[in-house]
Amino acid sequence: MEPRLVAEGLQLGESPRWHDGRLHLSDWGARKLLAIDDDGRVEVLASIDAIPFSFDFLPDGRMALLAGTTLSIRRQDGGFARHADLASLSPKPWNEIVADGSGRLYVNTIGFDFPGGEFRPGLVASVGPDGSVRQEADDVAFPNGMAIDGAGTMLVLAESYGSRLTSFAIGSDGSLDGRRPHAVLPGFHPDGISMDAEGAVWFADVPGRCCVRVLPDGSIAERIDVDRGCFACMLGGEDGRTLFIVAADWQGPQAIGRTGPTGRVLAARVPVAHAGRP
Repeated sequence: MEPRLVAEGLQLGESPRWHDGRLHLSDWGARKLLAIDDDGRVEVLASIDAIPFSFDFLPDGRMALLAGTTLSIRRQDGGFARHADLASLSPKPWNEIVADGSGRLYVNTIGFDFPGGEFRPGLVASVGPDGSVRQEADDVAFPNGMAIDGAGTMLVLAESYGSRLTSFAIGSDGSLDGRRPHAVLPGFHPDGISMDAEGAVWFADVPGRCCVRVLPDGSIAERIDVDRGCFACMLGGEDGRTLFIVAADWQGPQAIGRTGPTGRVLAARVPVAHAGRP
């Protein structure tokens, strides 16, 4: 299928979330939080002095922002109040975030300096509603997108350098256990992900310039190819059946914010609606 163009002129879009009738996303190159409606109108919500930065929405609608080693919650006045400091677990870049139905937040760090640092495994942590921080998993190979299934009992993690999706069972206390390979994906490098009502996972792939739907048995059911690297995807729209894709020409991490605005938001209609979180 050929996705349609929703918006262009971004630097490097990441962390898309469908919320309150609009697509919200991070533009790492411009260092701005954006909201885009279905007609392509763009609103700048905030300027964020960090790379990377990502966000998700708590069950009550408040935005949780992960920037540097700080996790913050957006106040009614538009500012951010610090919720937790993650530096004690790792001073390296914290990359992605997802909220569960109780207000617990799961976050991950790649575990090394990027760009230019020597690869080291990363980790996954949880942050409780009271701001308490707990490590949940280690030895993950460049952790990227995370999603929680519709039942709220499983978290799926994209390991970009591991060419796989990994899943964990979510315990009653929010702990992650039962780690297992969810899908082995030779030749792919899964980045941002989104889950649907059949338990399938859509993942974005930068070098592959595509988004791919993986079934619960690990088989590939569908692939959407575009003309530039796909960094993340999100099921949304009024019926949850629009796959939003954030894509850009990738010229290496050193070029973030220093090249032309090749970032785009694309949209493709898909047969199965969104489920779970984000």
